[in-house]
Amino acid sequence: MALDESKLNAFMDNFVHDVGAMMHAATVVVGDQLGLYKAMAEGPATPRELAQKTETDERYLREWLSAQAASGYVSYEAASGRFFLTEEQAFALAEEGSPAFIPGAFQIGVAQFKAIPKMVQALRTGLGVGWHEHDPSLFNGTERFFRPGYAAHLVGEWLPALSGVVDKLKAGGKVADVGCGHGASTTLMAKAFPKATFTGFDYHSPSIDRAAKVAEGEGLSTDRINFQVATAQDYPGRDYDLVAFFDCLHDMGDPVGAARHVKETLKPGGSWMIVEPFANDNLEDNINPVGRVYYSASTFICTPASRSQAVGLCLGAQAGEKKLREVVQQGGFSDLRRAAQTPFNLIFEARA
Repeated sequence: MALDESKLNAFMDNFVHDVGAMMHAATVVVGDQLGLYKAMAEGPATPRELAQKTETDERYLREWLSAQAASGYVSYEAASGRFFLTEEQAFALAEEGSPAFIPGAFQIGVAQFKAIPKMVQALRTGLGVGWHEHDPSLFNGTERFFRPGYAAHLVGEWLPALSGVVDKLKAGGKVADVGCGHGASTTLMAKAFPKATFTGFDYHSPSIDRAAKVAEGEGLSTDRINFQVATAQDYPGRDYDLVAFFDCLHDMGDPVGAARHVKETLKPGGSWMIVEPFANDNLEDNINPVGRVYYSASTFICTPASRSQAVGLCLGAQAGEKKLREVVQQGGFSDLRRAAQTPFNLIFEARA
């Protein structure tokens, strides 16, 4: 076998980048949990100064800070021996409410590594791994990773892109947020539209409990927002002005059944908002950095979740508009349009 040395070297360069990213990810999770990034956002510090501020060990911090600097997550000034965050680094690592906040993504990675034994078995047997079977770091990481994007786009861009939905919510509309998880999307909408009522549904009871606590902490009344354990195929209620599915339709075993139920529960003239990971219809068009993230997550999280359910259609996180359109039409909707998009999401509006 004749090897092309230049191609091999390029592949090995890619490997070094990947293994460095993999090992660095664990240091991000530790730094986030210890509040190290938030402390560094207050100003430059030596390892000793940061250790005193955060009540951590200086020697460990020296190694941790060196790893951060080598990865580009922290900056280093050799003359003073101090480490610091640039404004951009702090925006992404230390400001929990910023639209670029990223530590939650690394928590999702932790959950994936913990799921390796289950996934080895799943790939051998074809059986599923339900959302509820994952480590809690998945639930927490998903909320922290997706909330910034929702906060940046949902109220100001996505809802206004739908047909008359904002006016309905301002006047006191009725909303179902299906697959709500920890309720990040539900609470954002409830805070923005004080006359409307919102119900978040999810089959995962610990997530529903968490969502209720978050809403209470935000000072939202249970008269306007509440959370219930239910699936997408049987959630209660009728005459919703808006039904929203945030990054969850592709996880469902029976998305067509979910679509049918949405159609039954919408008020005439109501809208179904479907937020999905950004994807083109063909694999060759998704072979890029965003596709890499989503296909990897889909292998460990989304496809196993669908396979664990009764039908197990397994759309995957990179389903693309064509497949989603087929699901929506089979559910009885005649109209699906792409209302908005970001580099990470596609936002659709379906109407009967």
